Amino acid sequence: MKRGVEICSQYFMLLEKHIKDVVSGTVPEFMKLNEIAGEMAISHQHLTDTVKKEKGNHPCYFYDREIIEQAKIMLANSDKPIAEIARIFTYDPSNFSKFFKKMTGITPGEFRKEKRSSY
Repeated sequence: MKRGVEICSQYFMLLEKHIKDVVSGTVPEFMKLNEIAGEMAISHQHLTDTVKKEKGNHPCYFYDREIIEQAKIMLANSDKPIAEIARIFTYDPSNFSKFFKKMTGITPGEFRKEKRSSY
């Protein structure tokens, strides 16, 4: 396996596990990208360059996308208030709504309403 592919694979596995750990409460907050690179025993710059070269986007793009995917699952499958979901994802509720809308084009409330009306 090419080293770049290996680094990307390791990054995505670590990212998925880390986000699940934050959501479950095992870990209190999200790691910064340089902390993730440190866990992988590579430099922040090497991680960034490798992911951009192999996948076409900055590692933060995939980090944010995975957070949104996990948030969508929680919004669609739970009755937790959106403010509580925001806190689970370590966001202030208003910042979470802005982040969610920036990434998806709709607010968390609109997303939940869409998902509920499609059943």
